[in-house]
Amino acid sequence: MAHLPPREGTVVRRRIWGTAAVLALVTGLVPVTSAQAAAAHRPGPLPLERLFDNRAVSDDARPAAADFDGSGGSLSARDLTAAGWTPGRTLGIEGARLTWPRTAPGGPDNVRADGQSVRVRGRGDALAFLVAGTGGEASGTGTVRYRDGSRGSYRLTAPDWRSGPLATKSVALPHINTPGGQLAEKARLHVVTVPLAHGREVASVNLPRDPGAPDLHVFALSVRAATKGWTGTWSASTAGYTAVGPWSDRTVRLVVHTSTGGPRVRIRLDNTFAAGPVRIGSATVAVQEAGAGARGAPRPLSFRGAPGAELPAGAQAYSDPLDFDVPADANLLVSFHLPGPVVAAPVHSQAVQRSYVSGPGDHTADGSPAAYTSTITSWPLLTGVDVGGGPGSVVLLGDSITDGVKSTQDANRRWPNVLATRLLNQSAVPAYGVLNQGISANRVVADRYPGDGVSTDTGGVSALHRLDRDVLAQTSARTVVVFEGINDVRWGASADQVIAGLREIADRARARGLRTVAATITPCEGESLCTATANRQREAVNAYLRTSDDFDAVLDFDAVLRDPAHPARMLPAYDSGDHLHPGDTGLAALADSVDLRLLVP
Repeated sequence: MAHLPPREGTVVRRRIWGTAAVLALVTGLVPVTSAQAAAAHRPGPLPLERLFDNRAVSDDARPAAADFDGSGGSLSARDLTAAGWTPGRTLGIEGARLTWPRTAPGGPDNVRADGQSVRVRGRGDALAFLVAGTGGEASGTGTVRYRDGSRGSYRLTAPDWRSGPLATKSVALPHINTPGGQLAEKARLHVVTVPLAHGREVASVNLPRDPGAPDLHVFALSVRAATKGWTGTWSASTAGYTAVGPWSDRTVRLVVHTSTGGPRVRIRLDNTFAAGPVRIGSATVAVQEAGAGARGAPRPLSFRGAPGAELPAGAQAYSDPLDFDVPADANLLVSFHLPGPVVAAPVHSQAVQRSYVSGPGDHTADGSPAAYTSTITSWPLLTGVDVGGGPGSVVLLGDSITDGVKSTQDANRRWPNVLATRLLNQSAVPAYGVLNQGISANRVVADRYPGDGVSTDTGGVSALHRLDRDVLAQTSARTVVVFEGINDVRWGASADQVIAGLREIADRARARGLRTVAATITPCEGESLCTATANRQREAVNAYLRTSDDFDAVLDFDAVLRDPAHPARMLPAYDSGDHLHPGDTGLAALADSVDLRLLVP
């Protein structure tokens, strides 16, 4: 590897922990003999459905047939069907595939955790559990057993089914059934992931011991497989669930900009935060010629062999691999037909890019732009584009500055775009894909969007609440760069609160094997909410980042943008004019200041 000199604004942190020490801390590995001795005192592992001992789902006409919480409460089978969560349905959630129990309403459909040994197979980065607590939030420690005889411990927390955070729920159902009648109260189910030892094949999982009251219920469990052979080239975070269109029998053609290229392509569609399913009739991909016009005929995508897919509430779908030469640093057209009515959808609101919507009909195969009669400046439903091969991806977790607000529309001058170009134009480090997970108005520790319902606020759920979905589940993520906090302090959060949130992000990301990089908060004096108090909190967060070893490295973006004669204010040459967001020149300065070596795991 060629030597790259440190760049301005870069602070390097080196850790002295050895690989074996870190792995032992993450997985709790014990000698093979100890694992075998412990196993001798437990029954052999069984498929999860063989262990079901609780009834959570009732037919609305027979609510007493189930008793999920010990007080007669249960989930409505009708509500689950309306959400697309039908018996035996395989759901893609946060990169994992989980099967909703095949049980008919009133039959056993979940297990109350009490140390049961569950047969699970596979290699991956995480275990994914579909869970709920009853009687409150339920937590416990379980054990993973690997095929080589080693084992590791994990901590599982199941939010309460009636009061758990909507910001992290996978689905929220509008009713709770009781023997005395149906209540108009939301029931929640959550997917929770826990890390696995890298490269080891899982043989079985012991659920946590019975925590007493509350109860921890498990509906499904799987190993989230590693995304071998793929690199993320483009992504966008779901920032809210907003009114759209309304669209019916319309084709949406989204313009997205690649970072790295490859010989194959697949897309990811997410129905995040939704209450009901959405149907994708067909989908295509093409290289953009100009506007909504394609360079050559768009290529059809398939989903598990079918031309389209239904996305249940809260679920996602990947298209099948398609041989397609994806150019680096280029615009793609991703088109999908919506045959049924769509009045609200999960969106990334600040695309800083014009995309297109057609008149009536399926126009996914059209190379001509003629049918695309209106424009939008958001990205609905589409959250990722992956390419075959490559070295993996760097994920940038941020707010409006990372999102590219105030950069030139349709020009791809966000700092993540400039960073991706730098990676392409050198050979000293791998040319990683760059995944932009910035959300305008996002915060580290507080939700702008509550995580449920149609909303006009598209500031997203907090970085803490979206970390699993927007970072840990991203395709072949190798490194995360965290550049957030300005919105927290502008809206009254203390430095201590922000620091605690950043520390948690670092800990959780490192437990999944990611390299962690943080960026200092940039100056904003002159903007209405950037008061002297906010600036003091900003400076306190930056002082922590510059001196702490919580992250593997720190990028001093504050030093890059600040005016040396007035450090609380952005250098005028970098200011977009609102004193908060850098313009194109300032965004390029951020990207140019990054020592690319710090991105290498």
